[in-house]
Amino acid sequence: MTQRLSILDQSIAIAGRPHAASINETLELAIHAEKLGYHRFWVSEHHNHATIVGSAPEILMAAIAARTSKIRIGSAGVMLPHYSAYKVAEQFRVLDALAPGRIDLGVGRAPGSDGRTAFALNPNAGEAAEAFPRQIRDLDAWVSGKPLPEGHPFRQVAAYPAGDTSPDLWVLGSSDYGAQVAAHFGLPYCFAHFITDGRGTKQAIDLYRQNYQPSERFPEPYAVACIWALAADSEAEAERLFWSRAKWKILRDTGLWGPIESPETAAAFDFTPEQRARVPRMIDDGFVGDGPLVAAKIKTLMSALDIDEVAVLTWTHDPAARRRSYEVLIDSFGSSET
Repeated sequence: MTQRLSILDQSIAIAGRPHAASINETLELAIHAEKLGYHRFWVSEHHNHATIVGSAPEILMAAIAARTSKIRIGSAGVMLPHYSAYKVAEQFRVLDALAPGRIDLGVGRAPGSDGRTAFALNPNAGEAAEAFPRQIRDLDAWVSGKPLPEGHPFRQVAAYPAGDTSPDLWVLGSSDYGAQVAAHFGLPYCFAHFITDGRGTKQAIDLYRQNYQPSERFPEPYAVACIWALAADSEAEAERLFWSRAKWKILRDTGLWGPIESPETAAAFDFTPEQRARVPRMIDDGFVGDGPLVAAKIKTLMSALDIDEVAVLTWTHDPAARRRSYEVLIDSFGSSET
């Protein structure tokens, strides 16, 4: 199988720029990604987050669908406990009508927010999280047009519009739980490597494969890892750009969140010696460097995990640098168009 590169974008808040610019830059990046040959373009859902302002993936996906013609478009993901599975099915059936055969419905169980915000989204969010497998079962039936089980109270309820194609349902996660749910229902699975810094990735993907129950639509397991990566024309330039992300990660660990700053502003911050010493380790342990180095590290990871696709998340203060990162990466990796 051809090795594939895909993109996850989160519409990151940038210091000194309006949030609307971040949303529009996501749209521009999706167009650019299609031209470059990336396989899919996914957008995330976060709430009450001072850094990540992408809060409604289904709306962004509709805008992306209107501006692209062949790249797959997906949610990474819809945080299902906040919502009615039926309403999500309707939304994504509409998206499939706009972009037939190109829609990925990635769902997760995590709140994508803090507890208070989760309560604001759904006062029953805690109970809903426990019903996640049941929601997956119902959602799978509604988006694909399969019947719900005998005796189900909503067996006669259909999600429209109907069509010749339907969204691909994915389970997303950063622990073994999502892997087991995806395996049980015979669905594709994506592990959030960028959230755990790689911890637990192989364990979850191996668990997914070992327990996979083939489904009609997906007779074989299909696993993807989503990583954070930054490529540039030189290692020195990539390391300079990385300071924006480095400062964010260091301050996040102290409970501080905010927009992404320029590399110069970030590098000039008054870090403790211990904090500053973390940055070279982040670079060495991560996917940061020139195109050939980052591409080689990604291929090594794919080989270790025995996967054929990686989704790449990149943050930079300058949107031009982010676009360039994706350009040099796919040039070094090879086209992932199918």
